[in-house]
Amino acid sequence: MNKKIIESEYKKKIKLLINYNKNYFDASKPLVTDKVYDDLKNSILILESKYSFLNSENSPSKVVGFKPSKNFQKITHRAPMLSLANAFGREDLINFEKRILNFLSKKDDFVLSYSTEPKIDGISASLIYKNSQFKIGLSRGDGKEGEDITANLATIKDIPKKIKSKDFPEEIDIRGEVFIQNSDFENLKEKFANPRNAASGSLRQKNPDDTKKIPLKFIAYTFGYQKGLKINNQIDFLKKLDDWGFKTNPLNKLVAGVENLLTNYSKIEKDRTKIDFDIDGIVYKINNFELQKRLGYVANSPRWAIAHKFASNKAISKILNIEIQIGRTGALTPVAKIKPINIGGVIVSNATLHNEDEIDRKDIRIGDLATIERAGDVIPHIISVDKLKRDKKLTKFIFPKKCPSCGSKTIKEFNNVTKKEDAVRRCSNEGYECEKIAIEKLKHFVSKDAFNIEGFGKKIVENFWNLNLLKLPHDVFNLDFNKIESLEGWGKQSMENLKYSINQRKNISLERLIYSLGIRHIGLENAKILSKYFKSFSKFISFSNKKILDDILNIDGIGETQLKSIKIFFDNNVNLNILKELQKILKVKDAIINDKNGLLNEKTFMVTGKLNGISRAEVKSLIEVNSGASVSTVTKKLNYLIIGEKPTKKKVDKAKEFKITILNQSQFLKMLNVSS
Repeated sequence: MNKKIIESEYKKKIKLLINYNKNYFDASKPLVTDKVYDDLKNSILILESKYSFLNSENSPSKVVGFKPSKNFQKITHRAPMLSLANAFGREDLINFEKRILNFLSKKDDFVLSYSTEPKIDGISASLIYKNSQFKIGLSRGDGKEGEDITANLATIKDIPKKIKSKDFPEEIDIRGEVFIQNSDFENLKEKFANPRNAASGSLRQKNPDDTKKIPLKFIAYTFGYQKGLKINNQIDFLKKLDDWGFKTNPLNKLVAGVENLLTNYSKIEKDRTKIDFDIDGIVYKINNFELQKRLGYVANSPRWAIAHKFASNKAISKILNIEIQIGRTGALTPVAKIKPINIGGVIVSNATLHNEDEIDRKDIRIGDLATIERAGDVIPHIISVDKLKRDKKLTKFIFPKKCPSCGSKTIKEFNNVTKKEDAVRRCSNEGYECEKIAIEKLKHFVSKDAFNIEGFGKKIVENFWNLNLLKLPHDVFNLDFNKIESLEGWGKQSMENLKYSINQRKNISLERLIYSLGIRHIGLENAKILSKYFKSFSKFISFSNKKILDDILNIDGIGETQLKSIKIFFDNNVNLNILKELQKILKVKDAIINDKNGLLNEKTFMVTGKLNGISRAEVKSLIEVNSGASVSTVTKKLNYLIIGEKPTKKKVDKAKEFKITILNQSQFLKMLNVSS
């Protein structure tokens, strides 16, 4: 059987499975018996295991059920539902605690207490209560807005509909995890791959009566927005949840110090098979709410919490091929195509090889037997290869010196910090002239944290590229929808849905737009900083002005590396044309500047020397919250120089020369009505 016939047969099976899923999960009208459905799923998995070139985002190895997102109204979370950074061992936890102590300007002997909470592998939900009544229930969604699944959540017995306690807050978003116990899943495993997928599919049913049939549970562990909560720490909050009628995890515990965290972790990991629900790690939260408030957030995660994932699953498989993937910044990433193998309940057919140096160091070759590791949600990677079982004919893998996509020279940049070449090899063409880079840039442009265009997934970007419907970012807003409607797998309704989603995103914030451009070294935090500096899209486009270049380098948080990347972006005529075209199409909202009534409004500050009991990061946070700005060099535009112990003499002298007001720590805090 030739490749085209195999692919055609595979696509037919996938299309049939999608139809079965849509009718079962979305319309609640099964078209076939469970046996026919399972036989179809298994036949797809067998094909994928036999032929490594078969791959679909709708494969049963990747997707269970059908997500009826159009059935639910979207509602913005009153407080974002953020993700957590991950830790995988002692070193990660030590570094996590060090970062906290440095931010708070505490010495190493300062004892931090943590609320340790086993991380349930379920579906996050937010329950909005007003005047003690359960009003609205939301899914996590993209963290900023979720789906209104109130009716489905209301079927869960663990969720109190009315709170009788007098000390319950006037308004509060109670957050927790919806899950299915392993013992209950025994009766559902013929329909679902695992308990998590069962919970997800059940929560997103159109008919709440169908959800009610599933034995869903809810465990509460935190809150979002609140009005009238009078509790000072996480452990007391968890106790109060019990008093209010919510279920909490019986394994929650207050622990101090990294060594004790590790002891508790080992005990729970050892006993996890005895627990009647799936957990994939332990979440550590700084117990004190006041410290949490001081620590704040970084990008999309809190500084004061981390998820310590359990040990990974490992398996051995054969490396069938090594392919080179090219990212939006030109980075060449080698990926091992392995013989499909089940690792921890997931069929794995790809494993990252990280970079050229990693392949050389481990001497990885096509045809080797490799040990594959999968830890939590981390991409599977190769730990080692068995050289004793290696065929002597296998040759060393030679990393390409020319880009496989555009033929440009590949380079390793010199890192001025480490004084070494970077481990990553890159395509020297970082623009849209390289096909693979261009496609990845477009995927980034429509992604969740950028334009967040619903229904515009990675596969659609690739398909539209191949059909010449999409080549540059502004093409997203000028698509030929008549042609799209006629494409296989599309129709009038799906075309209209995409059209609506795109039009909805023509209004965008400046920070999201800057991030969407995919400028190397410019993440969400840098994009926010730049948006506050430029304030408007028109000013951002005028970036190349020499005066602006000098000013940007003075912005706290923007260094030489970021400035160089921005200059490279603006030196490219294609990028300049893209910005002009986007300006014609989009309505870009000016940057949201902090409350102009802030105590430090329109004032600039710089810190030199060691402060007492407060870190520079926290000072910077205080300045920004109060509408001020932090800068990194002394210029005539600086309003205040804050000095601590052993300040830099050159900076103090320059401040005096420019007649800049010099403050000590106590004087600065008095400006904010904060005691030192």
